[in-house]
Amino acid sequence: MLQMMISKRIGRRQFHFTVQGNNFHETVAEYDRLSFPDVPNCGLCGSDNLDLTSRVAQDKFKYTSVKCIDCRADLTFGKTQKDDQTVFLRRREGGEFDWKALDKSER
Repeated sequence: MLQMMISKRIGRRQFHFTVQGNNFHETVAEYDRLSFPDVPNCGLCGSDNLDLTSRVAQDKFKYTSVKCIDCRADLTFGKTQKDDQTVFLRRREGGEFDWKALDKSER
Protein backbone atom coordinates (compact mmCIF):
# COMPACT_ATOMS: atom_id res chain seq x y z
CA MET A 1 0.00 0.00 0.00
CA LEU A 2 1.42 3.39 -1.01
CA GLN A 3 0.46 6.63 0.70
CA MET A 4 0.89 10.23 -0.31
CA MET A 5 0.32 13.33 1.82
CA ILE A 6 -1.26 16.41 0.25
CA SER A 7 -1.33 19.88 1.77
CA LYS A 8 -3.97 22.44 0.85
CA ARG A 9 -3.96 26.00 2.13
CA ILE A 10 -7.38 27.40 3.00
CA GLY A 11 -6.92 31.00 4.13
CA ARG A 12 -4.28 31.10 6.83
CA ARG A 13 -4.72 27.42 7.70
CA GLN A 14 -2.89 24.44 6.22
CA PHE A 15 -4.83 21.17 5.87
CA HIS A 16 -3.10 17.84 5.34
CA PHE A 17 -4.77 14.92 3.58
CA THR A 18 -3.37 11.42 3.17
CA VAL A 19 -4.38 9.33 0.16
CA GLN A 20 -3.43 5.76 -0.53
CA GLY A 21 -3.59 3.12 -3.21
CA ASN A 22 -2.29 -0.33 -4.00
CA ASN A 23 0.30 1.08 -6.41
CA PHE A 24 1.69 4.39 -7.66
CA HIS A 25 -1.04 4.84 -10.30
CA GLU A 26 -3.89 4.27 -7.82
CA THR A 27 -2.27 6.60 -5.29
CA VAL A 28 -1.95 9.42 -7.83
CA ALA A 29 -5.54 8.77 -8.98
CA GLU A 30 -6.71 9.25 -5.37
CA TYR A 31 -4.70 12.48 -5.22
CA ASP A 32 -6.48 13.70 -8.38
CA ARG A 33 -9.82 13.29 -6.61
CA LEU A 34 -8.85 16.29 -4.47
CA SER A 35 -8.77 18.46 -7.57
CA PHE A 36 -9.17 21.84 -5.93
CA PRO A 37 -6.58 24.60 -5.59
CA ASP A 38 -5.54 26.47 -2.48
CA VAL A 39 -7.98 29.22 -1.44
CA PRO A 40 -5.93 32.16 -0.11
CA ASN A 41 -8.79 34.47 0.88
CA CYS A 42 -12.52 35.14 0.79
CA GLY A 43 -13.77 36.14 -2.62
CA LEU A 44 -16.17 38.66 -1.09
CA CYS A 45 -14.40 40.42 1.81
CA GLY A 46 -10.76 39.40 1.17
CA SER A 47 -10.21 37.91 4.64
CA ASP A 48 -7.84 34.98 5.11
CA ASN A 49 -9.82 33.83 8.17
CA LEU A 50 -11.27 30.76 6.42
CA ASP A 51 -12.16 27.27 7.58
CA LEU A 52 -13.50 24.01 6.15
CA THR A 53 -17.05 23.15 7.21
CA SER A 54 -19.59 20.42 6.56
CA ARG A 55 -23.31 20.13 7.08
CA VAL A 56 -26.25 17.89 6.25
CA ALA A 57 -29.44 19.45 4.91
CA GLN A 58 -32.84 17.78 5.17
CA ASP A 59 -31.14 14.73 6.71
CA LYS A 60 -29.85 13.61 3.29
CA PHE A 61 -27.85 16.26 1.37
CA LYS A 62 -24.20 16.48 2.44
CA TYR A 63 -22.34 19.74 1.84
CA THR A 64 -18.69 20.62 2.39
CA SER A 65 -17.55 24.19 1.97
CA VAL A 66 -14.97 26.83 2.69
CA LYS A 67 -16.51 29.33 5.10
CA CYS A 68 -15.29 32.86 5.76
CA ILE A 69 -15.31 33.36 9.53
CA ASP A 70 -15.42 37.16 9.14
CA CYS A 71 -18.30 37.76 6.68
CA ARG A 72 -19.72 34.19 6.74
CA ALA A 73 -19.56 33.84 2.95
CA ASP A 74 -19.54 30.28 1.64
CA LEU A 75 -17.70 28.52 -1.19
CA THR A 76 -19.21 25.07 -1.71
CA PHE A 77 -17.47 21.99 -3.00
CA GLY A 78 -19.08 20.08 -5.85
CA LYS A 79 -18.80 16.42 -6.77
CA THR A 80 -18.65 14.86 -10.19
CA GLN A 81 -21.67 12.80 -11.27
CA LYS A 82 -19.41 10.03 -12.52
CA ASP A 83 -17.49 9.74 -9.23
CA ASP A 84 -18.89 11.31 -6.07
CA GLN A 85 -15.48 10.96 -4.38
CA THR A 86 -13.93 13.52 -6.76
CA VAL A 87 -14.38 17.05 -5.42
CA PHE A 88 -13.88 20.51 -6.87
CA LEU A 89 -14.68 24.07 -5.82
CA ARG A 90 -17.66 25.53 -7.62
CA ARG A 91 -16.92 28.27 -10.13
CA ARG A 92 -18.96 30.78 -12.10
CA GLU A 93 -19.01 30.83 -15.90
CA GLY A 94 -16.09 33.29 -15.95
CA GLY A 95 -13.92 30.85 -13.97
CA GLU A 96 -13.84 32.68 -10.65
CA PHE A 97 -14.87 30.89 -7.45
CA ASP A 98 -18.63 30.94 -6.76
CA TRP A 99 -18.60 32.61 -3.34
CA LYS A 100 -22.07 33.11 -1.86
CA ALA A 101 -22.87 35.84 0.66
CA LEU A 102 -24.62 34.89 3.87
CA ASP A 103 -28.37 34.82 3.39
CA LYS A 104 -29.60 37.36 5.98
CA SER A 105 -32.62 35.13 6.75
CA GLU A 106 -30.23 32.43 8.07
CA ARG A 107 -29.07 34.58 11.02
